[in-house]
Amino acid sequence: MLWITEFSGFFAAALAVILLSPSLQSFSPAAAIRSSHLDAYFRPSPSPSDHSLGNFSYRESPILRNAAECIFSGGDSGVCNPSYVHVAITLDLVYLRGSIAAVNSVLQHSACPESIFFHFLVSETSLESVIRSTFPRLNLKIYYFAPERVQSLISSSVRQALEQPLNYARNYLGELLEPCVDRIIYLDSDIVVIDDILNLWKTGLGPSTIGAPEYCHANFTSYFKGAFWFDERFNETFKGRKPCYFNTGVMVMDLKKWRRFGYTETIEKWMEIQKAERIYELGSLPAYLLVFAGHVAPISHRWNQHGLGGDKVKGSCRDMHEGPVSLLHWSGSGKPWSRIDAKHPCPLDSLWEPYDLYLPVNSVQLH
Repeated sequence: MLWITEFSGFFAAALAVILLSPSLQSFSPAAAIRSSHLDAYFRPSPSPSDHSLGNFSYRESPILRNAAECIFSGGDSGVCNPSYVHVAITLDLVYLRGSIAAVNSVLQHSACPESIFFHFLVSETSLESVIRSTFPRLNLKIYYFAPERVQSLISSSVRQALEQPLNYARNYLGELLEPCVDRIIYLDSDIVVIDDILNLWKTGLGPSTIGAPEYCHANFTSYFKGAFWFDERFNETFKGRKPCYFNTGVMVMDLKKWRRFGYTETIEKWMEIQKAERIYELGSLPAYLLVFAGHVAPISHRWNQHGLGGDKVKGSCRDMHEGPVSLLHWSGSGKPWSRIDAKHPCPLDSLWEPYDLYLPVNSVQLH
């Protein structure tokens, strides 16, 4: 059945660390959306208090221009301009600092920063003013996410952070974004890019709907419980496929195919099964494995050096995988901004810090 079948100046520093670091050991895993053009149908999320907003002050990013060789067609086509590289990323109060650093890193390493269009998925309407004041020249659009669309489908996970509705917003990009956007790069909020994002954008997907780095050495069966593997209703899900683990924090997505084959609904069906049967424990990831594993266009591992946040419960320090790096990903429970603020950073957190635009409240008051 069809519904079951379809990462400058710090680059040198990063490369040095990679060459000196041992390989990262593989480790086991344990509806209403509205965009700004659908205001009449959905109510926006309430704004946070002034006290909350006071904790989020950021330096304005430097102005970056396209290089002479950039090909960009002008005009008033807005988000539909065919010259754009489209990037989707979430913004919320908890991970806002990481998202802003991620955007800054993308811009800093792009030869054509004015040719990138950011699609921000938010659950707090007031965050639009923060992102626009930090990146005043950024091509962007804000899409407001109402948790009701997915709230009833979310089951408990190994970490409460994995249960937040905004983690599931990527499932709805096909219906949330304008129909003219038929290709998107989805990035998590805990990454920095140290390569030109255009190189990732150009990745060929072939017949596949999504592309991502695959990790076929991982123990794929450990992502699902025995209730899945020993139940004849589910144990043939991967029949005819060679499924490999992939991380959904970095994906290239063909939204045209996504819409055509109705993958939002397919993922929701698996979430309904999970809610009733408890066939996995790891948040939003396993549903993607169920739908796409074995049908993913492979992308170089350099585009997702993941696991830098440590294991899924404790924020322990980890090294990188061997090989070149284009994108660093602090997946896991430890985030670099938290460890830096606590004055207990991991060695690799120094590679995230140059992209941090955060201004502490005391610093703002002094100025």
